[in-house]
Amino acid sequence: MADDRKLYLGPKLRVLRRELGLNQTRMAEELGVSPSYLNHLERNQRPLTAQMLLRLANVYDIDIRNFVASTQEGAASALGEILSDALVRDIGIARDEVLEVAENYPGVSEAIGRFYRALSDLRRLPEQVTAGPGSVALRHAPIDWLRETIARAGNHFAELDAAAEIMSAALGDDPGAMQTAIRARLKDRHGMAVQIVREDVLAGTLRHYDMHRRRLLLSERLASSGRLFALAYQLCSQEMADGIAAQVARAEPPDEDSRRLAGIALTNYAAAALIMPYDRFAKAAEQSRHDLLLLRTRFGVSMEQLAHRLTSLGRTGARGVPFFMAKLDRAGQVSKRFDGEAWPFARLGGTCPRWDAHGPQLPDAVQTQLIETTDGRRFLSFTIGLPGDSGARGRSVIALGCEAKHGTRIVHADGIDAEKAAATETGPTCHLCERRACPDRALPPVTRALDLHGYERTAAPFPFRRV
Repeated sequence: MADDRKLYLGPKLRVLRRELGLNQTRMAEELGVSPSYLNHLERNQRPLTAQMLLRLANVYDIDIRNFVASTQEGAASALGEILSDALVRDIGIARDEVLEVAENYPGVSEAIGRFYRALSDLRRLPEQVTAGPGSVALRHAPIDWLRETIARAGNHFAELDAAAEIMSAALGDDPGAMQTAIRARLKDRHGMAVQIVREDVLAGTLRHYDMHRRRLLLSERLASSGRLFALAYQLCSQEMADGIAAQVARAEPPDEDSRRLAGIALTNYAAAALIMPYDRFAKAAEQSRHDLLLLRTRFGVSMEQLAHRLTSLGRTGARGVPFFMAKLDRAGQVSKRFDGEAWPFARLGGTCPRWDAHGPQLPDAVQTQLIETTDGRRFLSFTIGLPGDSGARGRSVIALGCEAKHGTRIVHADGIDAEKAAATETGPTCHLCERRACPDRALPPVTRALDLHGYERTAAPFPFRRV
């Protein structure tokens, strides 16, 4: 270790044990320690020694650097956002306290987050009631629940990956051959025909399964990548139904909408794992140095499907670059997000307008940006535009990003010195950002009082006091 700092990693050790499906007695036996000692480690009553870290690495084939690296920074950021709410802002909770809770009491952080989301829903309730009898209260709860569930799993579901990898081995590597093989498998094993139909026949639907006639109808509007994904989705829904249902049940969805949403999301995950099987895809990503355009062509997928898959490479012993991903519309609204290990923006609000993902992007050009957050951390962002389809007026943007230290593994970062190059200074989101000289600020920070004077006008909007 580079310093003498004691490592209290109890929550991470507990998560690892649960991911491996072990109880404390079994893990203690495999590590050669007593169950009571392991219990002390998990409860942060004892620090993790260098010897114990080496045992964990050898027994469970984990990357020590990834294990030791803090994964609670995102939780601390989200907790900080919650505690900046006007209801409790006057308490002035220090950042050190927030970090301590996030690091050592992740369950408390999650509970506070759930209470805050419930409070936010209640605050919206009068607006929904005013909107009329057709409005639905708490309409965003299932999506929020699903995002939390995926985040807790690190967007990696090992059992689904393993099952999809076995299925994929019999379907071929070439995307065209895979389409043909999936069609044949659907017909031979499940008596299901596949038809490409005119857009007006499906009336705005891109994929429809006719259960009575056992036909999968695909819109002519779907590109080749969309057709391949639709076929993979249907095959996984047939042959991996039990595994997906078990995964959904373990997540304990709170209502029927959440259960259905989780089923769809995990079937999408399985379909991506079928088209881009873990081992082959991870090796291709490393060997190509994450060349997004090459990988998109090789696996016959869309940029959105590719970016999503890159965020899911969390297999123990074979982890990929810990990417975060967002899909944004031209208004800057985030419609899809996977946080990775180091999402640098607000989780409960918008993103920073200085992030280039808000600007127009070309579909076949990757735009790279080096950004630096208010705490001095540096990130690389890779954005690419999506072609407009399905009658949508606005174009969306896919943004992938990671900590700048991974830049040598990514071809799109060539020529950028992650440590010395000038970086664009960004913040979490305007109402939480305390950069005083930002000319792009749209709102004052809620954590500071305004400092307005009639005799001067500052270059940056909304001048505020330092303390």
